[in-house]
Amino acid sequence: MTDKSNHDQKLSGSFDASDNAAVVTRRRALIMGAVTASAVISIKPALAQTAGSVLNCEIPVPGNHAAGGYIGADGKIVPPDTPGAFPPAGRHFTGEEVKRAMNGRSLPGTSYEQSKAYVNYIRRLQSGQSGFTCYASLQMPR
Repeated sequence: MTDKSNHDQKLSGSFDASDNAAVVTRRRALIMGAVTASAVISIKPALAQTAGSVLNCEIPVPGNHAAGGYIGADGKIVPPDTPGAFPPAGRHFTGEEVKRAMNGRSLPGTSYEQSKAYVNYIRRLQSGQSGFTCYASLQMPR
């Protein structure tokens, strides 16, 4: 059958099963394409917003679980009278500040050694501790 007569046959309403399956398959593909495009449009702004919020999230040093403790050079919480330990940071650090510190810079308002101890503390954070979600977000590839 030529393409013209096949087209005329479809217009006249005489379909066979394979024609119907092809139409359904094409329709399904178009619907899936529309759904996928909609998902991409919805997800991209969400990812952009997430990336921004990761850099703005905050990590307390130390967190609520260790309030009053000092930070040892290795990042462990130690009693205040421990030699070489650093007092709690006077503020929370943003994800952006921590990310820079993990790449070799110092945390704002800290000495090199103090920053190193605080970063070691942050690296030791575990699920359920203040700041863990922020730190975990920094570890996710983009």
